[in-house]
Amino acid sequence: MWKVLLVEDETFVRESVKEIIRWEDMGFRLVGEASNGAEALELIRQDPPDLVLSDIVMPQMDGLELLKETRKAGIASKFVMLTCIGDFESMRQAMEFGASNYILKLSMSVKDLRETLAKIGAELTSARGAQGGSAASPIPDAELPSRGGDRALPRITHPEVNKIIRYIEQHYDQDITLKSLSKYVMMGENYVSALFKKKTGVTLIHYLHRTRVEKAIDYLKSTDLPVNRIGQSVGFMNDNYFIKIFKRMTGTTPSQYRLTR
Repeated sequence: MWKVLLVEDETFVRESVKEIIRWEDMGFRLVGEASNGAEALELIRQDPPDLVLSDIVMPQMDGLELLKETRKAGIASKFVMLTCIGDFESMRQAMEFGASNYILKLSMSVKDLRETLAKIGAELTSARGAQGGSAASPIPDAELPSRGGDRALPRITHPEVNKIIRYIEQHYDQDITLKSLSKYVMMGENYVSALFKKKTGVTLIHYLHRTRVEKAIDYLKSTDLPVNRIGQSVGFMNDNYFIKIFKRMTGTTPSQYRLTR
């Protein structure tokens, strides 16, 4: 059984996560829980779990700081972050520090959790087979956070992947396809797709959609532009598709999000 530490300051959410799934059927065992990052860090140092399922926003020490400190300690436990709607910057930072995935708390379902655990279980099994030991063993220094500042060195070190990320950040509002990105870095489409997923943990289309939705949220907060204009401004030429992707990623439609900002 893979060991899981659950870190969540909201008792209701913590209890819900514990109850909605049969952990042992998925090959996991809950070995501990904590209500803040500081408490969790002590537990991780004492007995590194294979997976840490952690909220991002918590008192005393948040989930991102917990992830950083765990990596500084040389512990390679897998991290899956629980996050709130629209917290894209935190999600991006978590992925940079090596988080395997994230789950939106408000729309979390048994299916989401089962799929995430299945993915993590496969990764842990593969890692154990390759290393001949626990997946939570120390990680190479090259992946440790920088000792010279608050932010970690980017975990993504592949030049073509970085080039793609920069291109998306600068041209998200344009017509971007796998074919155009492959041509941009002069690599085959299948290779680029697999390489990006391997290095970032997310697919190219997911990263592109996430970037566009993040930009759309900025427009919704700072302008009174109609939703269809905002969708077009961030690269979605089809209004219905924009609304569908936005709701899938945030749990609400653009119009509903604007009312709650």
